[in-house]
Amino acid sequence: MEGDFKRKTYDELAKFVDKFGARPSGSEILEDSIDYMIQLTQEEDITDITTEKVEVPHWVRGKEVATMLKPREKNIALLGLGRSATTPEEGITAEVVVVSSFEKLDAAKYEDIKGKIVLYDPIFTTYGETVVYRSQGATKAAEKGAVAALVRSIAPFSINSPHTGSQTYGENVTQIPTAAITLEDADLIRRLYDRGETIELNIKMFSTFDIGMSRNTIIDLKGIEKPEKLVIVSGHIDSWDVGQGAMDDGGGLFVSWAAPVILKRLNLRPRRTIRSIFWTAEELGLVGAYAYEKNHKDELSNINFIMESDEGTFAPLGLAVAGTQEAKCIIAEILKLFESINASTLVEEDSPGSDIAVIIKNGVPGASLHNANERYFWFHHTEGDTMNVEDPDELDLCTAFWTAVSYIIADISVDIPR
Repeated sequence: MEGDFKRKTYDELAKFVDKFGARPSGSEILEDSIDYMIQLTQEEDITDITTEKVEVPHWVRGKEVATMLKPREKNIALLGLGRSATTPEEGITAEVVVVSSFEKLDAAKYEDIKGKIVLYDPIFTTYGETVVYRSQGATKAAEKGAVAALVRSIAPFSINSPHTGSQTYGENVTQIPTAAITLEDADLIRRLYDRGETIELNIKMFSTFDIGMSRNTIIDLKGIEKPEKLVIVSGHIDSWDVGQGAMDDGGGLFVSWAAPVILKRLNLRPRRTIRSIFWTAEELGLVGAYAYEKNHKDELSNINFIMESDEGTFAPLGLAVAGTQEAKCIIAEILKLFESINASTLVEEDSPGSDIAVIIKNGVPGASLHNANERYFWFHHTEGDTMNVEDPDELDLCTAFWTAVSYIIADISVDIPR
């Protein structure tokens, strides 16, 4: 890849990440980063920029310590899950019960779980299959009388690194503290448990929770024939409080920022409008996406195609597409243009992406970036999500691919059928 924009995506992402670091939902630093992106876009002589206020959760992690007391003393690395309840000052000291599935928990007697800490230790298969133990585990454990819930980090690989993430409490259950521990510690506890050892932990977790305000950011490069018709590229600007949010989702944010910027520099104006959206508060429940859906309910019919990059910006391989067979056929033909960079694969998915899934469920065709992200979940929601994960050449390829695909879809003679 050559040209004036070579390494530009990487360099701008690095400046952004180095300046702001983590950008949690509801924080002042997130709002400062939004202002920064607006100014960066204005410097490219793009002025059609709007923001829409969104009420967002503001969960702030405090001190978190876990110690195995029996059968031997050992520090246990952990990260509280989003919106987790706190422990008393002295923490919670209790025996551990290890289960590999919800079915195993359901089969256990209530008296065998009551007053204990439940550890879920499912082996990672896919994120979609395994993440339910993080998102629903506390509620199901509380229903059985547990005093806390832990989950083996939702990841295929670890260097003693816990992975945080979102979870929600069900209605009419006690909100118990919940956290992720490392693969190594979870597997150690499982081995001890299977040998019949009594395992006792003390967990201390503190946090605060309130409601704040944030903004979705919308950047339009107006179409010349059908400006009301939209081809959307997007990524989320918020991140977890651990790591730097470079991979999740700084890369997706910046390739989506680059698309209208590059087209403006090249003086290329497609038939339809290219809209870049920087979603806010994705990590705590797709909050920005739901707000956009509500605010633009009457305009969803004008979305010709919606795209999102939120699973890494490694080497692009193609698109994961949702839509009718006719829509997929058109996208497949477009992707043939990218065989020279090995980015011509179309993966059929019912609900690609994260934020855009909220829009796609309304019948809007869309796609997420399909990329060589085998290592994505190594770093996902950990302190390891830093600029060291990003590769300048791969980011260049993603930027070129993302820009070109969005331009072609926005400029072809036919709308993507529904």
